[in-house]
Amino acid sequence: MDFEVNRNDFHDTRIRYAGDDGRRTSDLAPGQIRLGVERFAFTTNNITYAVAGDMLDYWGFFPTEPPWGRLPAMGLGSVIESAHPDITTGGRYFGFYPMSSDVVIRAEPHGAGFRDAGDHRAQHAATYTQFRDVASDPMFRPDKADEYLLLWGLFMTSYLADDHLADHGFHGATRTLVTSASSKTSISLAARLALRDGHRCVGLTSERNRDFVEGLGLYDEVITYDEINSLDAGVASGMVDMAGSASVRASVHSHFGDHLKFSLSVGITHWEDQGGGVLPGPQPEFFFAPGQSAKRVAEWGPDELAKRISDAFHRLLDDTDRWLKVTHRSGPDEIVEVHEELLEGRADPAVGYVLSLSDNGGGKSVGSV
Repeated sequence: MDFEVNRNDFHDTRIRYAGDDGRRTSDLAPGQIRLGVERFAFTTNNITYAVAGDMLDYWGFFPTEPPWGRLPAMGLGSVIESAHPDITTGGRYFGFYPMSSDVVIRAEPHGAGFRDAGDHRAQHAATYTQFRDVASDPMFRPDKADEYLLLWGLFMTSYLADDHLADHGFHGATRTLVTSASSKTSISLAARLALRDGHRCVGLTSERNRDFVEGLGLYDEVITYDEINSLDAGVASGMVDMAGSASVRASVHSHFGDHLKFSLSVGITHWEDQGGGVLPGPQPEFFFAPGQSAKRVAEWGPDELAKRISDAFHRLLDDTDRWLKVTHRSGPDEIVEVHEELLEGRADPAVGYVLSLSDNGGGKSVGSV
């Protein structure tokens, strides 16, 4: 069973059941394994995957028939069938899964787990193709399994964005503006920036989410999008753009002009407000986290990078009880409902959804095939 999104209209979704795709019921080919998907996180970051699906080939992770697409999600699963001589059934693995009840991949042992070695994954960064055995993963804490799913990938992006900016001396900026300040990726970044002495962090958010963002205590200042012009335009500043809103981006660039020292595009939470054109100040630069990761692996070595990230991630996990409420949902209908909520920006920023496609007694949902 798969949750699929129309790549041309993200509001159009369907549930595809076993038997609708012959590959789902056929025997495994040599080297293939079938993973049962236990649960996965669904955040606004998954909406970003849809928006950037063609540009960054997120739709290529788990191909299906056009115009449909399967959104990748960070999840937990186990090997329920194996036609690979070196991979046994059982275990529990973290990685990118489709929003499905199970998935078949061509596997290749890798470290304490395996990777998706399908031809269609050849161009994808290693971090996107790996499945890690959580029993030996120092990042994984059983008491924080849901928080791990919700935050690990987002934190990695934020850690590396912060590292990238620090590596360049923040391009001379003494203040960083973070849009979509209530998003979990932005919160992860704010937690890193809060540790940098002498550097201020300003959270930009909607009026609806202002109280939540202020209550985090991570931002030096919190303003709404219509208050951008209240900031001192003479202060050398930079922007990490998690919103991807053309109008917000234009407001920041126009207000600061040449005093805006960098404009780093990371997310697209405001996916419905896209646009381009020449802007005052620096041209927006898209941040590709795997590139910074590869740079640090080359400079520090993989073990040192992993240790630094692990230490920082556990610090964030220890703080989640204060601001994150994990909410579990299961079954096709509830997944469709969460998708719409995130797509339309109606989700409570304090809530983190952890989902399972397994239905607890429900039948086929409207729009299923």
